[in-house]
Amino acid sequence: MKPNTQQLQDFTTQVRRDIVRMVHAVNSGHPGGSLGCAEFLVTLYQNLMDRKEGFDMNGYNEDLFFLSNGHISPVFYSVLARSGYFPIAELATFRKLNSRLQGHPTTHEGLPGIRMASGSLGQGMSVAIGAAIAKKMNNDSHLVYSLHGDGELQEGQIWEAAMFASAKKIDNYIATVDYNGQQIDGSTEQVLSLGNLKAKFEAFGWDVLEIKEGNAIDAILTGMTEAKARTGKGKPVCVLLHTVMGNGVDFMMHTHAWHGKAPNDEQLASALAQNPETLGDY
Repeated sequence: MKPNTQQLQDFTTQVRRDIVRMVHAVNSGHPGGSLGCAEFLVTLYQNLMDRKEGFDMNGYNEDLFFLSNGHISPVFYSVLARSGYFPIAELATFRKLNSRLQGHPTTHEGLPGIRMASGSLGQGMSVAIGAAIAKKMNNDSHLVYSLHGDGELQEGQIWEAAMFASAKKIDNYIATVDYNGQQIDGSTEQVLSLGNLKAKFEAFGWDVLEIKEGNAIDAILTGMTEAKARTGKGKPVCVLLHTVMGNGVDFMMHTHAWHGKAPNDEQLASALAQNPETLGDY
């Protein structure tokens, strides 16, 4: 039985605790975008994706997910661990020497759940499209998902991949953009305006929908269910997920300042107080 909205919210609250504790412990990492995507990744893994027991790199007969904006590894690791891919206690090794949980996900250590190394932005869509083509070749009807930062869309490779996906009718693929309007050096509008993203993806031949409340689990469930319904119709699907960077921790919200900054002891205590323990810390 899939978890209900309250259970998904409790899961998300615990993931937020994991994120701030992991980054604080090593005084390094990216909490802002991780917090902003917590609801989405929890809902994806706990409710929306068709996952099978165990993990193998082939990914046959199950939905696949690729994290393109790999710097938000804290949220990804937390969701993977709490979804059963590896021990929750391993979160305590985040960014430490010889850990499988590096600052950006890597594949050479064989961490279950990690299907691509991501850190150099702009590459995830190309990889996801390749996986989607493989599924078509293998007569596997499952879907491929990817997540991208909005600032990442300033990378040219994204638009080469977007053009390819529509031209080749990669319609078993849903790409989601974390549309929080913030990147490492400031707002996306200040650094390099993205313009009308919906119109751009539509001009590239994609079916586009927006989730205006990207930190509301019910809205994510509704929007992503609609996105799934639009697959198989000759076009790749793009979801513009409007989120708040640093969501759930008041002093981290709505600012690029916490893109890659760790909280100090007092800030950690404040963040944890705003997110009471629900499933148990690692």
